[in-house]
Amino acid sequence: MIPLAIVGLLSGALVEKAGVLSFEAQGPVIVPPELVTIAPRAFEYREATEYFRNGFAIDAPKRLEAVMVPLDITKYQVSQAEYGRCVSEAACIPSEAAASLPDDNAPVTGVSYDDAVRYATWLSHRTGEEWTLPTDFELAYAAADRFPDDALGIDPSDRNPAKRWLADYEREARRSASIDPRPQPRGSFGVSQTGLVDFAGNIWEWTSTCSSRIDLDRAKAVEDLNPLTCGIMIASGRHRSPMSSFVRNPRGGGCSVGTPPDNLGFRLVRRPSLLEGIANSVRRATARLLALVIET
Repeated sequence: MIPLAIVGLLSGALVEKAGVLSFEAQGPVIVPPELVTIAPRAFEYREATEYFRNGFAIDAPKRLEAVMVPLDITKYQVSQAEYGRCVSEAACIPSEAAASLPDDNAPVTGVSYDDAVRYATWLSHRTGEEWTLPTDFELAYAAADRFPDDALGIDPSDRNPAKRWLADYEREARRSASIDPRPQPRGSFGVSQTGLVDFAGNIWEWTSTCSSRIDLDRAKAVEDLNPLTCGIMIASGRHRSPMSSFVRNPRGGGCSVGTPPDNLGFRLVRRPSLLEGIANSVRRATARLLALVIET
């Protein structure tokens, strides 16, 4: 066991020494955005999926999930200045809210899911690294204590619709619009325990998670889970909102149910390169081997 552990440690070091395997940067390389690395841990996650039983909406299950690898996510939401550079290179469409932002460092708003994907693609080409929107799971993992729990808290076996109507009414009342929905400068809405800035302020963030529903009474329970064909995506903030992928102004339509977001913006995840992925795998294997050595 000991020689294998040593080999694992050396392999990990060699992989890191070799550097990062990345996309070839196109044009002058730009400085990538500041990241927060979320360390592996276990956390409780309630799915963004809508669940139904006996014709009634029920809370999605909440599960303890173990994340085994670090997650690199931008510390701040993408700013107007960062997005503006993509616009200046004709790779992105100008946001609808550019004129109303307090400064160039403020989070960009008035952008659709499609706009956010275009920006992530542009940034990947310009930095030589892979950037994507986070999934709802990843955003919940990164936001930690700032991520909302949208559960109604009704017993799934209870068939009294009045209880659900009352619980839903109370939930929507708590989701009332912000006193000042205008985008604010960076840092106006605090920091999560994990170091994520401004999550759950007055900007909802696009994710790559498709809005879906599961009818537990049907043989085929899962509906429309393919993000490539899905037109309704999850935007997360003080609560989750299913939004049409082309919507830029959430108050102008596109929110399927409930209180609409104040604004739509986004932050990105940096995906590990192939070599980084190998290094992570080696580290995990080495840790397991060392644990076995210690036990024996």
